[in-house]
Amino acid sequence: MTPFPGFTSSETFTQVPDSFIQMMNEVEDVAELKVTLYAIWRIEHMEGNFRGLGEGDFDAAALGLDVKEIRRGLSKAVERQTLLKSEKEANVFYFLNSPRGRLSADAFAKGQVKPSSSSYVPNKSNLFKLYEENIGALTPLLADMLKEAEQNYPSAWFEEAIEIAVSRNIRNWKYVDAILARWKENGKDERRDSQDSVQDAKRYTDGEFSEFFKRD
Repeated sequence: MTPFPGFTSSETFTQVPDSFIQMMNEVEDVAELKVTLYAIWRIEHMEGNFRGLGEGDFDAAALGLDVKEIRRGLSKAVERQTLLKSEKEANVFYFLNSPRGRLSADAFAKGQVKPSSSSYVPNKSNLFKLYEENIGALTPLLADMLKEAEQNYPSAWFEEAIEIAVSRNIRNWKYVDAILARWKENGKDERRDSQDSVQDAKRYTDGEFSEFFKRD
C-alpha cells in the first residue's frame, strides 16, 4: 500500500449528501459503495443540463473494479435507490436520486433530453487524465482552462510540467500554467533532464511570480 500524502488546500472537494453518510453502514458491498461515491463525484463536476453516467463512464482502473463488479455495484445502488436507472431505446444512463436527478432521469426516458459531449467526459483528453491523476478533480471552470491550454501549448509539454508541480508539492494549475507560459515565451530546452527542469521551476516560482504560488 502506498502511503497517502494527505489532502492539500489547492484541491477541490466533492460534497457528499449527509443522508448517504448516515446510511452508509447499510452498504455491505464495496462495489456498490465505490460506484455510488464515484457517481456523486463525477456528476457534481459535470457541465450542462444532462448529468447522467453510462456504464462505460465508470472508470474501472480508478475504481479498482472489473466490469462485472461495476455492474453488480450499479445494480445494488439502483435497488437501494441511491442511483436511478433510466433507459431510452438501447441507451442506459444512471442518475443520482436527487430532485435534479429525478427530473433528468424522467426527461431522458421520455426523450426530452439527450447526453452531449460537453456534459460528460467518457473520452477525456490526456491532459484531463493527467490533471485528475496528479492534481485533483476537474471543475467546469478548470476544464475550460485545460481546453484553452491544449490550444496554446504542445501536448508533449503537459506531462513534464505536471511532473514538476508534483515534485515541488504544488498541485495547482496556475503553477503548471506558469511553467508552460515561460517555456512558450523563452523556449524550452529539450536537452534538460528532469532535475534541471525542477531547478528551473524553482528559480521561476521563487522569483518574480512567487507570490502567485501557495505552498502547502
